Amino acid sequence: MSAGGAFADWEVNMPRGVTEISNTVYDLHMLIFWICVVIGIVVFGAMFYSIVKHRKSRGVQAAQFHESTTVEILWTLVPFLILVGMAIPATKTLIAMEDTSNADMTIKVTGYQWKWHYDYMDEGIGFFSNLATPRAAIENRADKGEHYLLDVDNPIVVPINKKIRFLVTANDVIHAFWVPDLAMKKDAIPGFVNELWTRIDEPGVYRGQCAELCGKDHGFMPIVVVAMEENEYLDWVAEQKAAREAELMASDKEWGKSDLMARGEKIYNTNCAACHQANGEGMGSVFPAIKGSAVATGEIKGHVDLVMNGVPGTAMAAFGPQLSDVDLAAVITYQRNAFGNDTGDVIQPTDIKAAR
Repeated sequence: MSAGGAFADWEVNMPRGVTEISNTVYDLHMLIFWICVVIGIVVFGAMFYSIVKHRKSRGVQAAQFHESTTVEILWTLVPFLILVGMAIPATKTLIAMEDTSNADMTIKVTGYQWKWHYDYMDEGIGFFSNLATPRAAIENRADKGEHYLLDVDNPIVVPINKKIRFLVTANDVIHAFWVPDLAMKKDAIPGFVNELWTRIDEPGVYRGQCAELCGKDHGFMPIVVVAMEENEYLDWVAEQKAAREAELMASDKEWGKSDLMARGEKIYNTNCAACHQANGEGMGSVFPAIKGSAVATGEIKGHVDLVMNGVPGTAMAAFGPQLSDVDLAAVITYQRNAFGNDTGDVIQPTDIKAAR
C-alpha cells in the first residue's frame, strides 16, 4: 500500500502546459518518442528473431554475402528520411518559439543572486521577487508546505490571451529563466539580453525556477507566474502604481524606531539572512557576522555606504539599486540594533536619500 501511494503521483513525462507553444512542444516530444519506440521495436525485433531463428544449434550456416548495393542504399536512405521527418516539425516549432514580434507587452527579467527583478516596460512598474518559503522550513525546524521552495513574495502577474515578450538578462552570474507549463526556458547572462515569449490560454498560477547552477542558493530562486483576466490585470497594475506612489511619499516622512525595526527585520530575513544567518552570526570569513561587527556598531556613514554600494569582488552585493530608501533605512537600523548590537541609532529614509 505504501509503495502504491508513493507511485500514485509519480510522473515521468514532461507537462503538456497551458500555451499553444507548450502543447506543440509536447506533441513534438511524443512524436519523436513514438518514432524511437518503433525504431527500437524493429531493430531489436530483427536482432532477437535472427538470434533465435538462425542459431547455431539449429544447424543454420552463416550467410557469406556482403556489400549488397540494395542494403547499402536502404541503410542510408531510411535513417535520412526518419531524420527529415523529425527535423521539419522541430524546425517549425523552434521558429515559432523564437518569434517575439508583435508582442502586446514586454517584461524585462533580471536574475540576481538569488532573486528575480521584473520590470514592466510598458507600465513603468517593477519589483523584486524573492523566495517566500520560511527559513524554518528550509532548516527543517518547521513543516514544509505544498509549494516548498516554489513560493515567492511578488509573483509575475500577466493577462491571458496576450502575447508577452520577456527580455532576460542577469546582474551578477548566469541564471536561467524556466517555467515548464509555459514552455519558457532561456539563459540569463550578464551583458546579454535574450528574448522569449508566451501567450497563456487559461488563468492560473504557474511555477518554475532557476535552471542554472548559479551559486550556493541556486535552488532558492523560484518563479511564479499568475495569469488572470485582462480587467483583473489592469486593476493589479493600478494597485502597483498606487503602492509605488505611497512608497515615495513614505520616504519623506520621519519614521519611528519600532516601525523601522519591524520592517528592517523582514528586509533582513529576505535579503541578508541567507549569507549572514538569521541570528546575525555569519558564516566564517566568507560571510562576516553582523552581530558585534565593527561595521554595524561603528560609524553610520560607513555602514550606509557598505549596504548601498556593496564590496566589489566579494559576495556583498550593492543594495542601493535594489531597495527603496525606506527599506535601506529600515534594514540598517535593524542591523545596528538587533543581535545585541544595541547602538540606539535610527536611520531615516531622508538620510538614505541624501547619501545616494
